[in-house]
Amino acid sequence: MKFRVAREVLADAVAWTARSLPPRPSVPVLAGILLEIEGNQLSVSGFDYEVSARAEVDVQATESGRVLVPGRLLAEITRALPPHPVDITAEGPRLAITCGNARFSLPTLPVEDYPSLPSMPSSAGLVDSDVFAEAVGQVAVAAGRDDTLPMLTGVRLEIEDDLITLAATDRYRLAVREFAWRPETSGVSAAVLVPARTLADAAKTLTSGPEIVLSLSSGSSGEGILGLSGKDRQTTTRLLDAEFVKYRAIMPNESNSHATLPVGLFTDAAKRVALVAERGTPLRCEFTPGQVTLRAGGTDEEGQAEERCDVEFDGEPLTIGFNPTFLLDGLAAVHTERARMDFTSPLKPAVLSGVDEPAADDDDRPAERSGSYRYLIMPVRLPG
Repeated sequence: MKFRVAREVLADAVAWTARSLPPRPSVPVLAGILLEIEGNQLSVSGFDYEVSARAEVDVQATESGRVLVPGRLLAEITRALPPHPVDITAEGPRLAITCGNARFSLPTLPVEDYPSLPSMPSSAGLVDSDVFAEAVGQVAVAAGRDDTLPMLTGVRLEIEDDLITLAATDRYRLAVREFAWRPETSGVSAAVLVPARTLADAAKTLTSGPEIVLSLSSGSSGEGILGLSGKDRQTTTRLLDAEFVKYRAIMPNESNSHATLPVGLFTDAAKRVALVAERGTPLRCEFTPGQVTLRAGGTDEEGQAEERCDVEFDGEPLTIGFNPTFLLDGLAAVHTERARMDFTSPLKPAVLSGVDEPAADDDDRPAERSGSYRYLIMPVRLPG
Protein backbone atom coordinates (compact mmCIF):
# COMPACT_ATOMS: atom_id res chain seq x y z
CA MET A 1 0.00 0.00 0.00
CA LYS A 2 1.37 3.38 -1.02
CA PHE A 3 -0.34 6.76 -1.38
CA ARG A 4 -0.05 10.53 -0.96
CA VAL A 5 -2.71 12.66 0.73
CA ALA A 6 -3.20 16.22 1.99
CA ARG A 7 -2.23 16.49 5.66
CA GLU A 8 -5.38 18.37 6.76
CA VAL A 9 -7.69 15.89 5.03
CA LEU A 10 -5.93 12.86 6.52
CA ALA A 11 -5.77 14.33 10.03
CA ASP A 12 -9.46 15.22 9.97
CA ALA A 13 -10.53 11.73 8.81
CA VAL A 14 -8.31 9.93 11.31
CA ALA A 15 -9.36 12.16 14.22
CA TRP A 16 -13.05 11.63 13.44
CA THR A 17 -12.65 7.86 13.25
CA ALA A 18 -10.52 7.70 16.39
CA ARG A 19 -13.34 9.29 18.41
CA SER A 20 -15.25 6.01 18.21
CA LEU A 21 -12.38 3.79 19.39
CA PRO A 22 -12.94 2.14 22.80
CA PRO A 23 -10.76 3.51 25.63
CA ARG A 24 -10.24 -0.04 26.96
CA PRO A 25 -10.61 -2.46 24.02
CA SER A 26 -11.56 -6.06 24.84
CA VAL A 27 -8.93 -7.29 22.34
CA PRO A 28 -5.88 -5.34 21.08
CA VAL A 29 -6.95 -5.17 17.41
CA LEU A 30 -10.03 -3.10 18.35
CA ALA A 31 -7.68 -0.24 19.27
CA GLY A 32 -6.64 -0.07 15.65
CA ILE A 33 -7.70 2.05 12.70
CA LEU A 34 -8.03 0.22 9.39
CA LEU A 35 -6.58 1.98 6.34
CA GLU A 36 -7.72 0.59 2.99
CA ILE A 37 -6.78 1.80 -0.50
CA GLU A 38 -8.95 0.94 -3.47
CA GLY A 39 -8.25 2.90 -6.62
CA ASN A 40 -7.61 6.49 -5.52
CA GLN A 41 -9.85 6.28 -2.48
CA LEU A 42 -8.71 5.78 1.09
CA SER A 43 -11.15 4.52 3.70
CA VAL A 44 -10.33 5.10 7.37
CA SER A 45 -12.35 2.78 9.63
CA GLY A 46 -12.82 1.79 13.26
CA PHE A 47 -15.09 -0.78 14.92
CA ASP A 48 -15.53 -2.21 18.43
CA TYR A 49 -18.54 -4.51 17.81
CA GLU A 50 -20.86 -1.75 19.10
CA VAL A 51 -20.01 1.34 17.05
CA SER A 52 -18.41 1.60 13.62
CA ALA A 53 -17.05 4.71 11.90
CA ARG A 54 -15.80 5.08 8.36
CA ALA A 55 -14.44 8.13 6.50
CA GLU A 56 -13.49 8.22 2.83
CA VAL A 57 -10.74 10.42 1.41
CA ASP A 58 -9.47 11.06 -2.11
CA VAL A 59 -5.74 10.29 -2.44
CA GLN A 60 -3.05 9.76 -5.05
CA ALA A 61 -2.39 6.03 -4.78
CA THR A 62 0.23 3.91 -6.50
CA GLU A 63 -0.44 0.63 -4.64
CA SER A 64 -3.65 -0.73 -3.15
CA GLY A 65 -3.83 -2.65 0.12
CA ARG A 66 -5.02 -2.58 3.70
CA VAL A 67 -3.25 -2.17 7.00
CA LEU A 68 -4.26 -1.92 10.67
CA VAL A 69 -2.38 0.57 12.86
CA PRO A 70 -2.75 1.82 16.47
CA GLY A 71 -5.58 4.33 16.14
CA ARG A 72 -4.97 6.90 18.87
CA LEU A 73 -1.26 7.08 18.08
CA LEU A 74 -2.03 7.61 14.40
CA ALA A 75 -4.45 10.42 15.32
CA GLU A 76 -1.83 12.16 17.46
CA ILE A 77 0.80 11.88 14.74
CA THR A 78 -1.38 13.13 11.88
CA ARG A 79 -2.57 16.07 14.00
CA ALA A 80 1.04 17.07 14.73
CA LEU A 81 2.43 16.76 11.18
CA PRO A 82 3.73 19.88 9.40
CA PRO A 83 1.56 21.45 6.66
CA HIS A 84 2.86 19.39 3.75
CA PRO A 85 1.53 16.44 1.71
CA VAL A 86 1.78 13.11 3.53
CA ASP A 87 3.30 10.00 1.96
CA ILE A 88 2.28 6.68 3.53
CA THR A 89 3.79 3.32 2.64
CA ALA A 90 3.28 -0.14 4.09
CA GLU A 91 6.72 -1.70 4.57
CA GLY A 92 6.31 -5.28 5.78
CA PRO A 93 5.08 -5.24 9.41
CA ARG A 94 5.42 -1.44 9.69
CA LEU A 95 3.80 1.68 8.26
CA ALA A 96 6.03 4.54 7.14
CA ILE A 97 4.67 8.11 7.33
CA THR A 98 6.64 10.92 5.71
CA CYS A 99 5.62 14.59 5.78
CA GLY A 100 8.17 17.30 4.96
CA ASN A 101 11.20 16.56 7.13
CA ALA A 102 9.21 14.40 9.57
CA ARG A 103 9.24 10.62 9.32
CA PHE A 104 7.47 8.05 11.48
CA SER A 105 7.50 4.26 11.45
CA LEU A 106 4.57 2.55 13.18
CA PRO A 107 4.07 -1.13 13.99
CA THR A 108 1.02 -2.69 12.39
CA LEU A 109 -1.58 -4.91 14.03
CA PRO A 110 -2.73 -8.27 12.57
CA VAL A 111 -5.29 -7.13 10.01
CA GLU A 112 -6.55 -10.70 9.52
CA ASP A 113 -7.88 -10.64 13.11
CA TYR A 114 -9.85 -7.44 12.60
CA PRO A 115 -13.66 -7.90 12.48
CA SER A 116 -15.64 -7.00 9.37
CA LEU A 117 -17.48 -3.73 9.65
CA PRO A 118 -21.29 -4.02 9.67
CA SER A 119 -22.98 -3.06 6.42
CA MET A 120 -25.06 0.10 6.41
CA PRO A 121 -28.79 -0.67 6.91
CA SER A 122 -31.28 0.36 4.26
CA SER A 123 -31.94 4.08 4.04
CA ALA A 124 -35.07 5.32 5.85
CA GLY A 125 -34.90 8.99 4.88
CA LEU A 126 -33.13 12.35 5.05
CA VAL A 127 -32.88 14.97 7.78
CA ASP A 128 -31.19 18.37 7.74
CA SER A 129 -27.83 17.91 9.47
CA ASP A 130 -28.04 21.14 11.50
CA VAL A 131 -31.56 20.34 12.70
CA PHE A 132 -30.54 16.82 13.68
CA ALA A 133 -27.43 17.99 15.54
CA GLU A 134 -29.40 20.60 17.48
CA ALA A 135 -32.22 18.19 18.37
CA VAL A 136 -29.90 15.43 19.56
CA GLY A 137 -27.88 17.90 21.63
CA GLN A 138 -31.02 19.25 23.28
CA VAL A 139 -32.24 15.80 24.27
CA ALA A 140 -29.04 13.85 25.03
CA VAL A 141 -28.23 16.18 27.93
CA ALA A 142 -31.04 14.53 29.92
CA ALA A 143 -29.87 10.94 29.34
CA GLY A 144 -28.52 8.92 32.27
CA ARG A 145 -24.85 8.05 32.75
CA ASP A 146 -25.33 4.87 34.81
CA ASP A 147 -24.54 1.88 32.60
CA THR A 148 -26.30 -0.44 35.05
CA LEU A 149 -29.57 1.13 33.88
CA PRO A 150 -29.19 0.84 30.09
CA MET A 151 -32.74 2.00 29.34
CA LEU A 152 -31.83 5.42 30.79
CA THR A 153 -28.55 5.80 28.86
CA GLY A 154 -30.29 5.93 25.50
CA VAL A 155 -32.27 8.36 23.38
CA ARG A 156 -35.67 7.11 22.30
CA LEU A 157 -36.05 7.80 18.55
CA GLU A 158 -39.63 7.56 17.29
CA ILE A 159 -40.65 7.91 13.66
CA GLU A 160 -44.22 8.57 12.64
CA ASP A 161 -44.44 9.37 8.94
CA ASP A 162 -42.67 12.75 8.45
CA LEU A 163 -42.15 13.49 12.17
CA ILE A 164 -39.29 12.35 14.40
CA THR A 165 -39.52 12.57 18.19
CA LEU A 166 -36.45 12.23 20.41
CA ALA A 167 -36.72 11.68 24.17
CA ALA A 168 -34.27 11.00 27.00
CA THR A 169 -34.48 10.86 30.79
CA ASP A 170 -32.35 10.07 33.83
CA ARG A 171 -35.42 9.95 36.14
CA TYR A 172 -34.78 13.48 37.44
CA ARG A 173 -35.43 15.28 34.14
CA LEU A 174 -36.91 14.50 30.77
CA ALA A 175 -36.15 16.17 27.43
CA VAL A 176 -38.36 15.79 24.33
CA ARG A 177 -37.80 17.31 20.88
CA GLU A 178 -39.85 16.94 17.69
CA PHE A 179 -38.75 17.85 14.15
CA ALA A 180 -39.67 17.12 10.56
CA TRP A 181 -37.71 14.89 8.18
CA ARG A 182 -38.11 13.41 4.70
CA PRO A 183 -38.84 9.66 4.82
CA GLU A 184 -38.22 7.53 1.74
CA THR A 185 -41.69 5.99 2.01
CA SER A 186 -44.88 7.44 3.48
CA GLY A 187 -46.54 5.95 6.53
CA VAL A 188 -43.27 4.74 8.06
CA SER A 189 -43.41 4.00 11.79
CA ALA A 190 -40.58 2.90 14.08
CA ALA A 191 -39.29 3.30 17.64
CA VAL A 192 -35.73 2.46 18.72
CA LEU A 193 -33.41 3.20 21.64
CA VAL A 194 -29.99 4.59 20.64
CA PRO A 195 -27.00 4.99 23.00
CA ALA A 196 -27.07 8.69 23.85
CA ARG A 197 -23.33 9.31 23.91
CA THR A 198 -22.79 7.68 20.52
CA LEU A 199 -25.74 9.49 18.95
CA ALA A 200 -24.59 12.86 20.31
CA ASP A 201 -21.04 12.42 19.00
CA ALA A 202 -22.24 11.32 15.57
CA ALA A 203 -24.81 14.09 15.18
CA LYS A 204 -22.31 16.75 16.16
CA THR A 205 -19.64 15.59 13.72
CA LEU A 206 -21.77 14.81 10.65
CA THR A 207 -22.61 18.44 9.84
CA SER A 208 -20.11 18.96 6.99
CA GLY A 209 -22.91 18.31 4.48
CA PRO A 210 -26.43 19.74 4.39
CA GLU A 211 -28.19 16.41 5.03
CA ILE A 212 -27.80 13.19 6.98
CA VAL A 213 -29.09 9.86 5.70
CA LEU A 214 -30.78 7.96 8.52
CA SER A 215 -30.82 4.17 8.13
CA LEU A 216 -32.42 1.47 10.25
CA SER A 217 -32.09 -2.30 10.16
CA SER A 218 -35.35 -4.21 10.11
CA GLY A 219 -36.41 -5.66 13.42
CA SER A 220 -36.58 -9.19 12.01
CA SER A 221 -32.94 -9.31 10.90
CA GLY A 222 -31.40 -9.90 14.31
CA GLU A 223 -29.72 -7.16 16.27
CA GLY A 224 -30.97 -3.69 15.45
CA ILE A 225 -28.58 -1.14 13.97
CA LEU A 226 -28.91 2.59 13.36
CA GLY A 227 -26.84 4.05 10.55
CA LEU A 228 -26.03 7.72 9.97
CA SER A 229 -24.14 8.94 6.94
CA GLY A 230 -23.12 12.39 5.79
CA LYS A 231 -20.62 13.74 3.32
CA ASP A 232 -17.86 11.10 2.96
CA ARG A 233 -18.57 9.73 6.46
CA GLN A 234 -20.78 7.06 7.91
CA THR A 235 -21.29 5.51 11.32
CA THR A 236 -23.38 2.68 12.73
CA THR A 237 -24.33 1.82 16.29
CA ARG A 238 -25.99 -1.18 17.83
CA LEU A 239 -29.36 -0.32 19.35
CA LEU A 240 -30.10 -0.83 23.03
CA ASP A 241 -32.33 -3.80 23.79
CA ALA A 242 -34.23 -2.19 26.67
CA GLU A 243 -37.71 -0.86 27.37
CA PHE A 244 -37.87 2.94 27.55
CA VAL A 245 -40.14 4.62 30.07
CA LYS A 246 -43.61 5.73 28.95
CA TYR A 247 -42.52 9.33 28.95
CA ARG A 248 -45.72 10.87 27.56
CA ALA A 249 -47.53 9.89 30.76
CA ILE A 250 -44.97 11.86 32.78
CA MET A 251 -45.30 15.15 30.88
CA PRO A 252 -48.01 17.36 32.49
CA ASN A 253 -50.82 18.47 30.18
CA GLU A 254 -51.76 21.60 32.14
CA SER A 255 -50.32 24.03 34.66
CA ASN A 256 -51.55 26.28 37.43
CA SER A 257 -48.97 29.02 36.88
CA HIS A 258 -46.17 29.93 34.53
CA ALA A 259 -43.22 32.29 34.20
CA THR A 260 -41.63 33.78 31.09
CA LEU A 261 -37.89 34.12 31.65
CA PRO A 262 -35.20 36.14 29.84
CA VAL A 263 -32.88 33.18 29.26
CA GLY A 264 -29.56 35.04 29.25
CA LEU A 265 -30.19 37.17 32.34
CA PHE A 266 -31.84 34.37 34.31
CA THR A 267 -29.04 31.93 33.43
CA ASP A 268 -26.32 34.36 34.52
CA ALA A 269 -28.13 35.03 37.81
CA ALA A 270 -28.63 31.31 38.46
CA LYS A 271 -24.95 30.60 37.81
CA ARG A 272 -23.86 33.29 40.25
CA VAL A 273 -26.19 32.19 43.03
CA ALA A 274 -25.36 28.51 42.48
CA LEU A 275 -21.69 29.20 43.27
CA VAL A 276 -22.49 28.86 46.98
CA ALA A 277 -24.78 25.85 46.59
CA GLU A 278 -23.07 22.85 48.15
CA ARG A 279 -23.14 19.63 46.15
CA GLY A 280 -26.65 18.16 46.27
CA THR A 281 -28.30 21.29 47.68
CA PRO A 282 -31.03 23.05 45.70
CA LEU A 283 -31.34 26.45 44.12
CA ARG A 284 -34.36 28.13 45.71
CA CYS A 285 -36.60 30.05 43.26
CA GLU A 286 -39.27 32.36 44.68
CA PHE A 287 -41.65 33.50 41.93
CA THR A 288 -43.87 36.53 42.47
CA PRO A 289 -45.55 38.84 39.94
CA GLY A 290 -42.81 40.60 37.97
CA GLN A 291 -39.77 38.91 39.46
CA VAL A 292 -38.04 35.79 40.74
CA THR A 293 -35.68 35.74 43.71
CA LEU A 294 -32.92 33.12 43.57
CA ARG A 295 -31.30 31.95 46.81
CA ALA A 296 -28.70 29.36 47.78
CA GLY A 297 -26.85 28.50 50.97
CA GLY A 298 -28.37 29.64 54.23
CA THR A 299 -26.51 28.15 57.19
CA ASP A 300 -23.79 29.89 59.18
CA GLU A 301 -21.22 27.37 57.95
CA GLU A 302 -22.04 27.96 54.25
CA GLY A 303 -21.82 30.89 51.90
CA GLN A 304 -25.09 32.57 51.03
CA ALA A 305 -26.26 34.23 47.84
CA GLU A 306 -29.39 35.99 46.65
CA GLU A 307 -30.29 37.72 43.39
CA ARG A 308 -33.48 39.05 41.84
CA CYS A 309 -34.34 38.83 38.18
CA ASP A 310 -37.26 40.45 36.34
CA VAL A 311 -39.64 37.89 34.83
CA GLU A 312 -43.25 37.69 33.74
CA PHE A 313 -45.20 35.53 36.17
CA ASP A 314 -48.85 34.51 35.99
CA GLY A 315 -50.31 32.73 39.01
CA GLU A 316 -50.14 32.56 42.79
CA PRO A 317 -46.68 33.20 44.34
CA LEU A 318 -44.60 30.02 44.19
CA THR A 319 -41.41 28.84 45.89
CA ILE A 320 -39.72 25.83 44.30
CA GLY A 321 -36.27 24.25 44.44
CA PHE A 322 -34.18 22.80 41.61
CA ASN A 323 -30.89 21.02 41.16
CA PRO A 324 -28.82 23.94 39.75
CA THR A 325 -27.00 21.80 37.17
CA PHE A 326 -30.22 20.32 35.82
CA LEU A 327 -31.87 23.75 35.63
CA LEU A 328 -28.89 25.30 33.81
CA ASP A 329 -28.72 22.36 31.38
CA GLY A 330 -32.35 22.99 30.39
CA LEU A 331 -31.85 26.73 29.99
CA ALA A 332 -28.84 26.12 27.75
CA ALA A 333 -30.84 23.72 25.57
CA VAL A 334 -33.92 25.83 24.76
CA HIS A 335 -32.01 27.96 22.19
CA THR A 336 -34.42 30.91 22.41
CA GLU A 337 -34.06 34.36 23.97
CA ARG A 338 -37.00 33.74 26.27
CA ALA A 339 -38.27 30.56 27.88
CA ARG A 340 -41.50 29.59 29.55
CA MET A 341 -41.63 27.52 32.72
CA ASP A 342 -44.95 25.91 33.64
CA PHE A 343 -45.71 24.86 37.22
CA THR A 344 -48.34 22.65 38.82
CA SER A 345 -47.15 22.78 42.45
CA PRO A 346 -43.84 23.14 44.35
CA LEU A 347 -43.52 19.36 44.60
CA LYS A 348 -44.49 18.41 41.05
CA PRO A 349 -42.40 18.60 37.88
CA ALA A 350 -41.96 21.91 36.06
CA VAL A 351 -41.72 22.09 32.27
CA LEU A 352 -39.33 24.42 30.48
CA SER A 353 -39.90 25.29 26.81
CA GLY A 354 -38.73 27.89 24.32
CA VAL A 355 -40.79 30.94 23.41
CA ASP A 356 -41.18 31.87 19.75
CA GLU A 357 -40.63 35.59 19.29
CA PRO A 358 -43.09 37.55 17.11
CA ALA A 359 -41.98 38.68 13.68
CA ALA A 360 -40.53 42.19 13.43
CA ASP A 361 -43.63 43.52 11.63
CA ASP A 362 -45.99 41.86 14.13
CA ASP A 363 -44.69 43.17 17.45
CA ASP A 364 -48.19 43.57 18.86
CA ARG A 365 -48.80 39.83 18.71
CA PRO A 366 -47.87 38.12 21.99
CA ALA A 367 -45.02 35.63 21.88
CA GLU A 368 -46.11 32.01 21.65
CA ARG A 369 -44.69 28.95 23.31
CA SER A 370 -42.62 26.71 21.05
CA GLY A 371 -43.90 23.13 21.09
CA SER A 372 -40.87 21.47 19.49
CA TYR A 373 -38.75 21.23 22.66
CA ARG A 374 -39.82 20.53 26.23
CA TYR A 375 -37.60 19.94 29.25
CA LEU A 376 -39.23 18.54 32.37
CA ILE A 377 -37.34 18.93 35.62
CA MET A 378 -38.20 17.37 38.96
CA PRO A 379 -38.18 19.80 41.91
CA VAL A 380 -36.07 19.30 45.03
CA ARG A 381 -37.84 19.39 48.38
CA LEU A 382 -36.76 22.54 50.20
CA PRO A 383 -35.81 22.43 53.91
CA GLY A 384 -38.25 23.92 56.35
